[in-house]
Amino acid sequence: MKLAKPVPQEVTHQLAQYFSVLGEPMRLRILNLLRDGEKCVQDLVEASETSQANVSKHLKVMMQAGILRRRTVGTSAYYSIEDDLIFELCNLVCDRLAGRIEQQARYFRNFTFAGKK
Repeated sequence: MKLAKPVPQEVTHQLAQYFSVLGEPMRLRILNLLRDGEKCVQDLVEASETSQANVSKHLKVMMQAGILRRRTVGTSAYYSIEDDLIFELCNLVCDRLAGRIEQQARYFRNFTFAGKK
């Protein structure tokens, strides 16, 4: 049996950091809002129904992770998706979760109490 080659600590650290970016619900909401294209910060604030400071904080984290790009026009900042692969990753996870939920639903549908006809 061949043993797996150990993954360098730096690699696992960067992977964990990247996944932690996606571990915040507000960031996932912002990503979904940007799915249809570039939006300014104010549009994101209004659509997410939160403060500008909160949206800006999450945008900064996603920028640093290389998920988003920023474009400035005058005093307005516009954000868009830098890495479209992020949606494939999210879709994979959603498909996995949907499968688990469907499996649980089948279990409950098949469960019967004694005496039930």
